[in-house]
Amino acid sequence: MRQSRKLDHLKYSLALKDGPNGSGFSDISLVHNCLPNLSWNDIDISTSIAGISLSHPLIINAITGGANDVTSINECIAEFASLTNTAMAIGSQYAALENPEVQHSYKVVRQKNPHGVIFANLGAYVTPEQAQIAVDMIEAQGIQIHLNVAQEIMMTEGDRDFTGYLANIASIVDKVNVPVIIKEVGCGIAREQAILLSDIGVKAIDVGGTGGTNFLAIEAARSQLEANLETLSWGIPTAISAAEIISVLPNHIDMMVSGGIRTSLDVVKSLALGGAATGMATPIVRMLYEKDIDYAVSWLQQFLHEIQRYMLLLGADNIRQLGKTPLIISGYSKDWLMARGIDVTKYAINRKHG
Repeated sequence: MRQSRKLDHLKYSLALKDGPNGSGFSDISLVHNCLPNLSWNDIDISTSIAGISLSHPLIINAITGGANDVTSINECIAEFASLTNTAMAIGSQYAALENPEVQHSYKVVRQKNPHGVIFANLGAYVTPEQAQIAVDMIEAQGIQIHLNVAQEIMMTEGDRDFTGYLANIASIVDKVNVPVIIKEVGCGIAREQAILLSDIGVKAIDVGGTGGTNFLAIEAARSQLEANLETLSWGIPTAISAAEIISVLPNHIDMMVSGGIRTSLDVVKSLALGGAATGMATPIVRMLYEKDIDYAVSWLQQFLHEIQRYMLLLGADNIRQLGKTPLIISGYSKDWLMARGIDVTKYAINRKHG
């Protein structure tokens, strides 16, 4: 059943549109710098997440999982990651814990990408021992522990008991030998939960907000349910969730921004909000599935070129400096954050000096 589910996730992620809730990036405006005092060659787009060095700030986020029928797409994603020196996260490895016969559909990722950065991925309910098995399975440099309560309750076969998750994550953090990254699956993370997660020693938090691939809609389609618009719109828009998290995140914990990242400007806005890296999944898989790997490689090269262009226009020569450039938060995002007691005016000054 789990193998069939993963194949359905891939099929519906390619077939369904983003949303319906937006990502919030349209409420973020960057302030042009007409005196950047930079040369193009000064711009460095390398970064790091959870202490792991990355050549650029875009990570291929988890989407496919493992099953015999998705081995070829996992292999293709890994080859693309290797050719472009892009970090990637594999989909949930629980299927391989249940059925060792599908381990090959995960291990192929390391075989195709022997020197790349790869993150393992499991749910918050697994034991620390299972988490370490997932890491060892693909020689991962880190592990994503995903939070997907809304998705689970949309599944007829999904979990219904979410007690003890925080304590269990703390045990995983304490016992696995790689950094732990917490990731929401499309509903965002609020600052209250960001504080709790920070306190137990996770090394990074992935926003995973609304605006991109909607796993509530995917589960509704899988089960042929008539989900109403209010249900499908559940969650925190990505840009808002990023501002919530960064308002309480200690300096030693990184934020990754995912959920509706669709353009190079979305990436730059995410980094300007304080992100160390960003995640994208469906658009990359769609290119690989509908076009070919050469097309996808060319697309990423142009995508990264555009990020450099925006950094020059903002006077930021590296990702850390980009996180200090001024921006304006307006509209619904401003209203939300002000109601939550988060000062949006601090973003509007030059944070390199303010």
